[in-house]
Amino acid sequence: MDQPYLFAVDLDGTLLTGEKTISTKTKNALLTAKKAGHKVVIATGRPFRASEAYYQMLDLDTPIVNFNGAFVHHPLDRDWGVIHQPIPLDIAKTVIETCEAFRVKNIIVEVIDDVYLKTHDAFFIEAFGEGDPTFHTGNLGTLVKDDPTSIVVYPEEKSATDLRELLSEAHAEVIEQRSWGAPYHLVEIVRGGVNKAVGLQRVAAALGIPRERVVAFGDEDNDMEMIAWAGRGVAMENAIEPLKAAADYVTGSNEEDGIAHYINRFL
Repeated sequence: MDQPYLFAVDLDGTLLTGEKTISTKTKNALLTAKKAGHKVVIATGRPFRASEAYYQMLDLDTPIVNFNGAFVHHPLDRDWGVIHQPIPLDIAKTVIETCEAFRVKNIIVEVIDDVYLKTHDAFFIEAFGEGDPTFHTGNLGTLVKDDPTSIVVYPEEKSATDLRELLSEAHAEVIEQRSWGAPYHLVEIVRGGVNKAVGLQRVAAALGIPRERVVAFGDEDNDMEMIAWAGRGVAMENAIEPLKAAADYVTGSNEEDGIAHYINRFL
């Protein structure tokens, strides 16, 4: 192989099936790409603790992009360094106040592996509990003392769009926000200027792979910049329509081994 490519894969809705597993066909395609000398990188909104198992399943030896680009590191190389771009605490508290005034159902603040909940909620404790983080529940204004890596807000479904518009009007210059799909219409917030493309760009540079040899796979709102930045942006069949429109190619769904079909044809 003359020139290696970098295959960047989102997790939920892309690499993972609805059962949160990697199909045998997709796993084998990625392992074959690795064996041929290409690089495979995970780029996800999840924290590392909730993506480490998949990193190990694929036997990866590359940096990983977590929290939609807010946290980038190399799990196997401490000398690689850590890129952590959290939301400044004063801005985070202002955002939290805006959301509380909007009377949202719940607010979840993550500071790496510390998870802070406005209200105790069994669903969120299960959803954010992978990797055994430390949970705290109560007044977020007093509990949270460090810059948050991310903030997830749970509004009433009918008012999710209104909340996003309010956050844009009040905090557009200092935060980035993403929407999670059904059944939970969550709004995820990270520091302004942070996204998967920014994290992936740093990883590609460290690996010596130029943008034109980066192939990125995604399905959701938080994959938009990565799909647009990559030399080849590939949307899953189950992706949201705006992402499909922005992609260079649409492959099969996450339930149909879409990544495997593209990579096998590519190789």
